[in-house]
Formats: sequence, structure tokens, C-alpha cells
Amino acid sequence: MESFLGFCLRWRVLVVAFAALVAAYGVGSALALPIDAVPDVTNVQIQVLTSAPALSPLDVERTITLPVERAMSGLPGLEEQRSVSRFGVSAVTLTFVEGTDLLRARQLVGERLSAAAAQIPGHLGRPEMGPMSTGLGEVLQFEIRGEGRTLMELREILDWFVAFELRTVPGVIEVNPFGGEARTYEVEVDPESLAAHGLALSDLFTALEENNDAEGGGYLVRSGEIVLIRADARFTSLEDVEETLVVASGEGSPVRVRDLGTVRFAPMLRQGATTRDGQGETVVAIVMMLAGENGRDVVDRVRDRLESIGPSLPEGVTIDIFYDRAALVDRTIETVAENLSIGALIVAGVLFLLLGSVRGGLIVAAAIPFAMLVAFIGMRALGVSGNLMSLGAIDFGIVVDGSIIVVENAVVHLAAALHGRGRPLSYAEAAKVVLRSTLDVRRAATFGEAIIVLVYVPILTLGGIEGRMFRPMAITVLFALLGAFVASLTFVPVAVATFMRGSASHKEPFVVRKLSSAYPHALRWAMRSPGVVALLALLLLGVAISVGAGMGADFIPRLDEGSVIIEMAHLPSVSLEQAIEDSTRVERAIGDLSEVETVVCKTGRPEIANDPMGLWQSDCHVELTDRAEWTDVHDREALLALFSERIDARAPGQGYAFTQPIEMRFSELNGGTRSDLAVTIYGDDLSELARLSREVQRALHRIAGATDVRGEQLSGLPTLDVQFDRPMAARYGVTARAALDVVAAVGGRRTGDVIEGQRRFPLQVRLPHDVRGDVEALGRLTVRGTGGALFPLAQVARLEIEDAPASISHEATRRRTAVECNVRGRDLARFVLEAQRVVPAAIDLPVGYTLGWGGEYRNLRDASQRLAIAVPIALLLIFVLLYAAFAAWRPAIVIF
Repeated sequence: MESFLGFCLRWRVLVVAFAALVAAYGVGSALALPIDAVPDVTNVQIQVLTSAPALSPLDVERTITLPVERAMSGLPGLEEQRSVSRFGVSAVTLTFVEGTDLLRARQLVGERLSAAAAQIPGHLGRPEMGPMSTGLGEVLQFEIRGEGRTLMELREILDWFVAFELRTVPGVIEVNPFGGEARTYEVEVDPESLAAHGLALSDLFTALEENNDAEGGGYLVRSGEIVLIRADARFTSLEDVEETLVVASGEGSPVRVRDLGTVRFAPMLRQGATTRDGQGETVVAIVMMLAGENGRDVVDRVRDRLESIGPSLPEGVTIDIFYDRAALVDRTIETVAENLSIGALIVAGVLFLLLGSVRGGLIVAAAIPFAMLVAFIGMRALGVSGNLMSLGAIDFGIVVDGSIIVVENAVVHLAAALHGRGRPLSYAEAAKVVLRSTLDVRRAATFGEAIIVLVYVPILTLGGIEGRMFRPMAITVLFALLGAFVASLTFVPVAVATFMRGSASHKEPFVVRKLSSAYPHALRWAMRSPGVVALLALLLLGVAISVGAGMGADFIPRLDEGSVIIEMAHLPSVSLEQAIEDSTRVERAIGDLSEVETVVCKTGRPEIANDPMGLWQSDCHVELTDRAEWTDVHDREALLALFSERIDARAPGQGYAFTQPIEMRFSELNGGTRSDLAVTIYGDDLSELARLSREVQRALHRIAGATDVRGEQLSGLPTLDVQFDRPMAARYGVTARAALDVVAAVGGRRTGDVIEGQRRFPLQVRLPHDVRGDVEALGRLTVRGTGGALFPLAQVARLEIEDAPASISHEATRRRTAVECNVRGRDLARFVLEAQRVVPAAIDLPVGYTLGWGGEYRNLRDASQRLAIAVPIALLLIFVLLYAAFAAWRPAIVIF
């Protein structure tokens, strides 16, 4: 250290150049630093999504989810596997061990997808990986609106123009449509016309499939040139479909598609819808960010692209952004910057007050930005984003501690060296004094800084979500301490020797003089009464332990995101139209409050089912106005209470819970739940799981602090079950496929695509609405048997309406259900301790059924377990450092 300090003091130009280079690189790193509100805690997670639009949850589980789970089992590094099977969709979530490269994980999953697809009938759906985004990847949402435009027209503009443009924006991985009507070419078949012409649905399917194709004939040679050969018999319009021949009658008159039904544009079977501000349905899109990108930069680029394509939109069509992650990021960073600035100013003020030297205070204060710039360099190198956790934890008092000691001791020594001299010290003389004074204190200061570093080491041992949340904080602080340490050995001694060699004063500041006059009296009293001092110390220690034990624990503090999510649960049998009506009532109930800027309710799932909600589930996104504009209430808890009051009064019968956009996604990463606590019940029988879920809910309701208690909707979904009667079918020569095609036509049986230029739309055959809602009418539909004879469907199959599962969840291929609840008015840790006593005692758990505890609590538990090991080790290392500093155990114990 002496050699290094001597070198720095001799070659101060190099030190200044070094500081300037670090500052320049630090500024560049700060400008390039990814900025977000909170750390992206998403683990290495991949979703395998399979869309089967007309399939029931039980069939989705059996024919899609289980084959995918079996194919993915045993993947290298696979840590967790869970799934949900709902009407029309299967979502299997695969979590890999920490440190697995995301691209490598996707490659491993991709290699198994073909094996999974081979086990799934091709007409039911093809498993695909979800977008390469993260749990916090939804950075911007917008509505596309147009006066006089239908939902189908708006959805077409979104799908084939706006989304295409946005997918080319750097950092955007996907644009996920939500709501509206996806256009199809639909043949709404008339069963009576079919019967009158002696045809079955299979004849219509065959005709459409065989008359919608293209073929190439290679080429032929003419006069030394080749002429390509192509034949195009693909549909390009409604008229093409209408004029397609189905069969020629015996008299030679053709039966066309138009003779059997109506050909029109119609929406595909809908799995979700969006409403806004009580004005009815609309079309929105969710912009998803590529994993690892800078969220604020992506939002800025998306905004620029939306602005640039505005003039190209059809007349009257506009785009309105209602959720923008950058707004939250800006508010968070503004808060962090304000707190850091105030903290730096306070530290600087204290320095000026206690050092008694403006120059000395400025020199020490200069270590603050230098340390921050070094922290930015380290954060950029390790991929740590700037956010509330990483930047909000920096303590400038700790950062400048070493520089304060160096400057204060140097000022005293310089004042002594100047005493009695008639001229200032030369730089060489001042450098010698500063070298000696710095070496006097630097060793002790280094031990102190090492102890501070050890305080943060346990945080670096955290793993999983808790590690991704808190390690950035420790990394940032440690790099800032490194910067401060470098500053105290380089430019701080050089600056003292340069700027204070002729102006150092031995006179103590006023505050220090007053403290110095009072301190000896207090010290003499303490030395005369060691027993009293020891007793007071032990008393304070006891109070501290008592207070600490009663504080409880939470995983992280709640960040006010400026938005609220109202999670609504309707009856599982609710129609999409009724769910839309219920959501609209909620929007009108709260939309006129001064605190509410806009309300957007999303029912069901988006086009890409990364959030596979059922039709009975709605998420109402409430964007709040600025706090200064609030007139009805003045804090968030009061606002939520007002929301509850309004919803209960104007939209009764709705089950709902409150959360926030990022908070909700964060909770979903914790085992697929959306709450502070999830009590997971594992077992095989769905009815038994439903019974246990109700018992757990009743038990949780009895615990103080439990709010928003709710269980998964396992049953209550009425299902028309069509059971193929094989003996009767064999008698009439009817194949199962013929009967299944009739059932498929209820939701829309796809027979190909219609290509319009670069656009592609599904072609489907569907039964009319009055037949779809009538079980007897469905039974009268005919299927073809041996010799071409037609038989009613009811003659070869049983049609019965039964109560079926609404949702089936798995974890590690085993069925499970979760009871979720949020905690208000008390800490999470003590709430869970009470719940773990109350719940098992209140339920009758059969053999083979087990309970698990998850949600945010699981992260708190995992972090506590790791810290229970890491903290004692860190304390032991601190004692070792103290012993090394004093080479004696008694002073080490005293200080420890």
C-alpha cells in the first residue's frame, strides 16, 4: 500500500487521467444501463402452449398435456414442471435450474417437441414454445379503435398490419392480440338442406378440402426456353366457396356449397374478449419484450413505430396506449434519483459541517459520484439493471467513510506541518505528509471496509427468485464500496496534497468543539460506572431483540405501480357474452372516480395463451391518475376499499381480488399462483381436491389478516358429452370419425385456408346457432354408414349434459389445486406460521393427499433458510477480521 500510495502521489497526472477515464467509462455505462422498476426475477422458464379450440379440459389433459409432460420429463437441468389444462388450451411450464442458458433450454425443449407432437392427433393442435420473453415482458398495451369499424375489421388491421410492423422493432419478440373477432370464411350449413339432398357433413368437408389446393407441374421447354407450369384451384373469395361443387345429382344438376348453407365472414370460436371504460368490446394488443432487453428502450422504440405508422392506418382508425411500463420506470427512477441526490447532499452538508473545511468536504464529496460511476461499470459488466432494488440501497455515509478518515487525518497532519512556517508546503512536501497520514489510518479503515463488505456477502448466497431480487442490491453496493476504496487510495490523497497544502487549519469546527467539550464528561462518568453502562447496554440489547422478534417478516415491500388489477371470477358456466356484461358493469362502477384514468377488462385468454385464463376469469386493469388529482380518497388502501364498496353495490355477485400488474406476474412465477400465499393440495381425484379446497378456504377465512381467499375452479362446467356407441355403429357401418366430425362442426370444423394476397384466413364449416344450442337437433344430424345410407347421430351415440372439470392443474405430472390468499394488516411470516397450525388441524386429509405452501411465502422461506447459514458464517468472518486487526482476542470480542 505504501508503494502504491507513493506512486499515485508522485504521478498525480496519471491519477487524474485514470479518474477521468473511469468517470467517462462510468457515464457511458450509466447511459447504456438497462433501466426498470424492479429486477426481472424470472427464472429460466419455458412455456409449451397447445391450442385446441374446441376441446374440453379433461380431453386437453388426456390427449395433450400428459403427452407433453411425458416428453419433457427428464430434460437435463429441469427443476420444476407444472401445467394447466383448460377449455381449448394446454399450458405446460418448464423451469430449469439457475444458470441454465435460456437458448440452450429452448433447444432442449425444441428437441422433445416432435416426440410430444407425435403422440397428439394432428387435428387437435400442435405444441409450440411460447415467446422468448420473461414474466415481466409485457411492456406496453394499446387499444386499436375506429369509429364505425367492426371488431372483425379492427382485429384484421391489428393482425395483418400493426402487429407485423411492431414485430420488426428491435427488442420486440411478439405482439399478442386480445379481444376482437378473428375473421374466418365460414360455411354455416343448413341441416335440412343436407337431408334434402341426401348428404352428410362429411360430403361437404370432402368437397371443400378437395377443391381448395394448388399444384405445380414443373416446366416444359418451348423454343429453348422453359415455361413453368402451375395449377391454382385455391379459394380467393366467398363466391369461390359458394360455387364449389359438392355432388352432381342423378339428373346432372350440381349441388353447390351455396345450396347447403350460407357462406359468410364470421368470427372464429372466441376464447376471450376485451372491454374498456364501460363502452363495450374493443381490440387491444400486448407488446412482449425479448428476454434480456432494456424495457424502457423497447417502449420508446415501440412508441416511435406506432407514431410512424399512424398516417398509414385506415381513415378513422387510431391507436391509444393505456399501459406503458416506461411510465412506472420513470416514476421509480425519479424517486431513486431524488433520494440519492438528497442523500448525497445531506452527506456533503455533514462533511462540510464536521470537517470544518470546504475544500476537504468537496474532496470527500467527490468520492460519491466516483463510487457511483464505478458501480455503474460493474452493473453493466454483470448485466444488473438499474432499478429500485439495485440503486435504492446505496448508503453514501458508508461509501465515503474511508475518504473521510483519509482527509480528516491528512488535514490534521498538514496543519501540524504548516505550523510556524511562513509559506505553504510544496507539493512534494505535502505529498510526504499525506502519505504518512494516510498510512496511519488506512490499515484500520481497510479492516472496517472489509467488515462492511462481509455484511453484504450473505445476500450473494441467495438463490432462485430471492437471489435475482436481492443480489443486484448487494452487487451494486459492493461495487460502490470498491469505487470508494479506490478513490481513497488514488485521487483523494492527490487532491488533498494538491489543494490543501497551504490552507489546512488545525482549528476544529464549532460542532466538533462543542462535542469535544461534552464528550470527556460523559466518558469520565462511563469509566467510573462500568456496571451501569453494561446494564444499560444489556437492557438496550434486550429491547432490540424483543422488538426485532415482534417485527415479523415479508419478502419484499410493495411497490406502488400506479395501476391496480382486479382479478374477477365468474361462474365457470358463464358465457362469454355474460362475462363481458359483468366486466362492463364493474368498469362503470369505478370508472367515474377521480382516481381512475381508464379501466380495461380482459376476459378469457389472449391469442397466444401465455396466460391461459378461462372464460370465467377476468383481469380488470385500472390505470390510476396522479395522486395530486385524487379527491375521493388519499391512499391506496382506502381506494381499494372504495372499489370494493362500489363493485358490491353496482355489480353484485362478482368474486374479486386486488393486485398490481408487475406484482401479479411476480406472484405467478412463484408456482403459477397470483397471491402472497398459496396452499397447494396434491392428489388424484378432482372431486376430493375440490372438497379439500373448500375446507382450506374456510380455515384461512378464520385467520386474521387473510383477504382475497379463493380456490381454483375445478368443477361446475356443464359439458355435452357425446359417447360413441360402437355396437350400434358397427351394425350401421358408421365410423367414429363421421360422428366426431359432426361434433367438431358445432365449434367450427376447419377444412383449409383462404389466401388473400399475403393474408391467410381459416375456412371452416359450422352448424347454425339454433342447432348448436339444441341437443335434440344435434342428435338428428345424419352420418353416413355402409352403402351410403344416412343415420341420425343419436342412433350411434349417446348425448348427455354432465358436470365436468373446468380446469385441471399438474405439478410434476401430479394433479393439484391451490387455495390462494393475500395478507393485509400483518406480516406474511407470522400469518403463515399461524396458517400452518390452523389449516392441517381443520381439514381431513385422506391417504395419498399432501399439502404444500407456496406463493411469495416460499421465497421468504428459501431466503431465510439460506441466510440462517450465511449470516453466522459472515459474523464468524467478521470476528476473524477483528482478531487479525488487533492480534488479540479481547479487543476483538469487545468490538464484536
